[in-house]
Amino acid sequence: MRRCSNIKELQINEEIREKEVRLIDVNGDQIGIVPTRKAIEIAYDRKLDLVKVAPNAKPPVCRIMDYGKYKYELAKKEKEAKKNQRVINVKEVRMSPNIEEHDLNVKARRAMDFLNNGDKVKVSIRFRGRELGHTDMGKEVLQKFAEITSEHGVIDKAPKMEGRNMIMYLVPKTE
Repeated sequence: MRRCSNIKELQINEEIREKEVRLIDVNGDQIGIVPTRKAIEIAYDRKLDLVKVAPNAKPPVCRIMDYGKYKYELAKKEKEAKKNQRVINVKEVRMSPNIEEHDLNVKARRAMDFLNNGDKVKVSIRFRGRELGHTDMGKEVLQKFAEITSEHGVIDKAPKMEGRNMIMYLVPKTE
């Protein structure tokens, strides 16, 4: 049995096992309910295929069409849709709540590079030990980080505690 990559396979010609099918012509006109043998003969007379398009209907709906051309058109549409897709990666920048000014600027520059490449940036601050009592310091650091990177990105999700980490998401600015 043949299989194609991402295209859902339909039953065609002799693969259709039902006794009767509702037949649709090449132009989309309904012929009616006919025996499967007769439907296959009609399709062969026109040098086309009988394709089951609605297997769950009672009786199943079959259409006379050029199956090869149909599969080609589907593959073409799928390829076109894939081409227009943009994959967004999430890059992470980790810091501590008592980060120095220069280190913060270095991390911010790195985040700006990610944002310019169209990636989403996850900025996280890890609190250790007694630092957990000063989560407000972490929030200030994240706000300052957002200010530094404001030309390149905007806050997608505001700073929020998740366990011992405070996390904020930045997304690239759209013009």
